[in-house]
Amino acid sequence: MKKKEIFLKLNELNLDKKEYIIIGDTALVCLGLKKEVDEIEYIKDNKKDYIEVNGYRFETLEDLLKKETDKSIIKKIQLKIDLEDTYKNERELHKEGYKLIGGVDEVGRGPLVGPVVTACVILPEKFNLDGLTDSKKLTEKKRDYFFEEIKKQAISYGIGIVDEKRIDEINIYEATKEAMIKAINNCNIKPDYVLTDAMKLDIDIPVRPIIKGDLRSITISAASVLAKVTRDRIMYELDKKYPMYDFKNNVGYPTKKHLEAIEKYGIIDEHRRSYGPVKEYLENKKV
Repeated sequence: MKKKEIFLKLNELNLDKKEYIIIGDTALVCLGLKKEVDEIEYIKDNKKDYIEVNGYRFETLEDLLKKETDKSIIKKIQLKIDLEDTYKNERELHKEGYKLIGGVDEVGRGPLVGPVVTACVILPEKFNLDGLTDSKKLTEKKRDYFFEEIKKQAISYGIGIVDEKRIDEINIYEATKEAMIKAINNCNIKPDYVLTDAMKLDIDIPVRPIIKGDLRSITISAASVLAKVTRDRIMYELDKKYPMYDFKNNVGYPTKKHLEAIEKYGIIDEHRRSYGPVKEYLENKKV
């Protein structure tokens, strides 16, 4: 049974919604963490903690996590838990005595043009900005709003930019690390601990790389917004100079229109010459 079928069956069973709790794999399916289940599991318990969905009580994510053995499901449950509390990592570090937690993220590893841009943001302990998440999941209007709000409320922030020539020289991975360190150093108040979106950094303060950090950590989310808006605005300016490449829409990524423009007009100084389509164009030009 899939989610819809489970709810239809639950309605047929006519359970007292205040007395029963849906448990196990049935709960996992209804919470969107598993595709389907053979039978419906529920128990009579009106004292147990629960999550409410469609009026029914379900086992909490924490209880489901304790019983689960499938590693892929465990990861999904843990991510869902983390998404419901995106200040968890910061709160843990504050309890350990760290006062200035810097979230660091990058934008621009994939484009064929322009710099990789990073940001480091230190937020106040009581920071709250409803709706803030990974910049890729926000509309441009929302990003622009959050961009200004984050800068107003942040204890400190810094931007790090590494251009396309440096990317070609040392590769995008190393350039991203270099840009992140620049962003940290450009903060007028330095962090005493850094959270990154899965990136290890060799610096003289502790670093915690977090997988899907731009979703799991509010501080990294804030950094992703500053980096994204900063880089997009660089690309909008480049679009005014070279409108034929459609940078205002593709921000340098290899869209069909962008690739066609390379074939028709060639490349510009800001193109990354070590990247596939640009490299191929230059090699074909030599032939």
